[in-house]
Amino acid sequence: MVLKIKHFSFLFFLGSMLIFAQEPPSEVVLQEFKARVINAQTSEALESVHVVNLNQVKGTITNAEGEFTIQAAVNDTLYFSYLGFKSQKIRVTNDMFKFMDTEIALTELAYALEEVIVRPYQLTGYLEIDVKNLPINTAYQYSISGLSKSYEAGNKNPSAVTKVLGAILNPADLLRNLFGKRPNQMRKLRLIKEDDEIRDLLASKFDRETLTELLQLEKVDIEDILSNCNFSKSFITTANDLQILDAISSCYEEYKVLNRKN
Repeated sequence: MVLKIKHFSFLFFLGSMLIFAQEPPSEVVLQEFKARVINAQTSEALESVHVVNLNQVKGTITNAEGEFTIQAAVNDTLYFSYLGFKSQKIRVTNDMFKFMDTEIALTELAYALEEVIVRPYQLTGYLEIDVKNLPINTAYQYSISGLSKSYEAGNKNPSAVTKVLGAILNPADLLRNLFGKRPNQMRKLRLIKEDDEIRDLLASKFDRETLTELLQLEKVDIEDILSNCNFSKSFITTANDLQILDAISSCYEEYKVLNRKN
């Protein structure tokens, strides 16, 4: 009888160990994080500062008192962006949730005004003459019979056409090299596009700074992706950050379709 009890106790202990070993890791606990954004020089509240949770891909803006509320977990990184001020990142801590009186100070940028040239193209006022003097966009698009989309290649020369044909004839390998090593970054694309506050922020920016933080890519990586997806240099340098995001997203969707076929 004693042996049976010991045997049962051992099995119970072993089963308990297996149950605890198989328990899934605890989920991230999201809470309402509240704080206030101020001017580091004057301590005045800053209204309409864009606040983005880079981990949860959520955005918001500050109110007239510089206050904001956003869903966050401990160790999430918040990114602050405001025109005329240096962008800043902070890591959310337990103390910030506990005391609820956190202030984030942004530093104002100093701008040196340069000479403004009113007439850079020496316009005469005569339409027929001025049209000939204006710069021409050299971002050519190439369309091929049977394909529904056109391809941008940057300039009109044989190498540009070769580049387009190469991308069309072997698109799977090209896109796999671009996106295959960046699965985590690319999964964020859908979340970014669904958040209106983040979209509004990206539509107002041209510096790629917020995009690099959200996607954890360097500017050169973004340029490389768009260049290899047949977007012209003109588009890459002049488009706003939201247009760049949509371009990367469309290219990634094309990659996923081609990847499933293979």
